[in-house]
Amino acid sequence: MSLYPWQGELWRQLTEARARLPHALLLHGPAGIGKRELALELARWLLCQTPSAAGACGECPSCQWFEQGGHPDFRLIEPAAESEPAEEGKKGGRRISVEQVREVVEFLTLTSHQGGWRAVVLQPAESLGMAAANALLKTLEEPPPKTIFLLVSHQPRRLLPTILSRCRKLAVAGPEQAAAAAWLRDQAVVEPESLLAEAGGAPLLALDHAEPERLARRERFLAGLARPEREDLSALAGEYQQRVGEAWGWLIRWLCDVLLCRATGQVRYFIDHAEAIRQAARGADDTRLWAAYRQILSDGRWLQHPLNGQLLLESWLIRYAELGAELGTRR
Repeated sequence: MSLYPWQGELWRQLTEARARLPHALLLHGPAGIGKRELALELARWLLCQTPSAAGACGECPSCQWFEQGGHPDFRLIEPAAESEPAEEGKKGGRRISVEQVREVVEFLTLTSHQGGWRAVVLQPAESLGMAAANALLKTLEEPPPKTIFLLVSHQPRRLLPTILSRCRKLAVAGPEQAAAAAWLRDQAVVEPESLLAEAGGAPLLALDHAEPERLARRERFLAGLARPEREDLSALAGEYQQRVGEAWGWLIRWLCDVLLCRATGQVRYFIDHAEAIRQAARGADDTRLWAAYRQILSDGRWLQHPLNGQLLLESWLIRYAELGAELGTRR
């Protein structure tokens, strides 16, 4: 079974409710805690020919088809065409197209291959465009018998109210920090606490953040933020022009930490750079700091558009460096 250790109790609740499962279940919660894997495992279990409370058997033809990605009664619908920034600023944000939804609707008009359940996993649900969401509505409202839609969402508030109203909502929680850190150590992650802090406590995001090349990029960029008066900002922007979303995420978290440090003396995201953030916070003007944070946060919408990445990032770094009288020179 491909569940994570922190999902055991929720899995027990789902399997005990097999006969009462709704036709559309919305699994929602923070990114990076394993909602996609939970939805896939639930679909595999429903399609299994000899399931148990522990999960799918892994041996029957249905499980083998599922493992090979060719189960005739299952569809996984994920974004196909690049159109918006991905979760956590990664390159490759996309939308689920109306054509993909229409293919699912057509698939559900056919007879079940095994005469049992048919399952559709759709994730992330907020990547449904307006036309795609509207194409899905009628089928969500009146699905064929023994059909289940498993929608996965990191941001359920972005879903159309009409989609939300047709789903039973199930909040999926991540692990406690100690359990998440222990799991990351089992994955050979060194000093996982700082990565968990940056990832907002999400262990799968923290595992992704532990990739050595990403760590090196992070350290280089944060070093520039710590000493903007000594940095060639144009060169730094050019260095990260192909990873503007990633750099934007670091800059926003850094500013958030500076603001939090100003207010409480605490650091939330970059705990391994706490001293540099405290230095940046000393003597800062709250009004100017908040204005820069709000502006750069709002400018994140431009990540959706094919603008010049270097110019976009350079404008943010200059805006940050203009706080130098507060952030950089009063140390």
